[in-house]
Amino acid sequence: MDYRVEKKYLVCEDEIAYIKTRLYSIMKIDEHSNNDTYLVRSVYFDDMDNSAYLQNEAGEDNRVKFRIRTYDNDLSHIALEEKSKKNGYTHKESVLLDYETAKRLLMPSGSFDAVRFLNTPMSADPFLLKKLYVNIGTRLLHPAVIVEYQRCAFVEKIGNVRITFDTAISSSRETQFFFKDSIAPIPVMKTGQHIMEIKYDEFLPEYIKKAIDIGCLQRTAFSKYYYAMNASSSLFYNTQ
Repeated sequence: MDYRVEKKYLVCEDEIAYIKTRLYSIMKIDEHSNNDTYLVRSVYFDDMDNSAYLQNEAGEDNRVKFRIRTYDNDLSHIALEEKSKKNGYTHKESVLLDYETAKRLLMPSGSFDAVRFLNTPMSADPFLLKKLYVNIGTRLLHPAVIVEYQRCAFVEKIGNVRITFDTAISSSRETQFFFKDSIAPIPVMKTGQHIMEIKYDEFLPEYIKKAIDIGCLQRTAFSKYYYAMNASSSLFYNTQ
């Protein structure tokens, strides 16, 4: 299993504009972008004990989260993803879902018969989907919150580098509306605050490192899921 380095920074709009002007000449814009940006919408899953949330709150380094993700509300490309973190490194597994399967996964856990699916002979569903079914059946994993934001992404083959700027990060607890054209967003961050993420495999090329080093970046352990849950329902959790 290959893990990647992932670093996050708090940035303001002026810092984003300045860094982007440096990156345009040395990196490519992600080919899926429309006018440099695209909409990312994810629904995250958690269990009945809110384990993923509490692990974030406790700062645990080894953790796993499931999510379903779309880009620009394109229902022909729906991804189920498992993102894991271990010793400061991240890894992501992904598989495409058809619309009907994705809708089924977004049902309340009480109305989703994962056990019956797992007992169905000759199921052709991929391993990652079966893994989620097991977690739904045993841990009552369920859709917890929607996270939505605009993303601008730069890519570089050398080092498999990906630098993203995520703006207008918002959340919604109305997970049943995940496939609607729009949701009722609740801002996750203060006005003018955004997130820059830097991801790479074994090394970050020096010319990219110099381009993003503006001398005042503030590194953060920001978790979109954790802050989305806090923003959308501060009274939801009972940690007693």
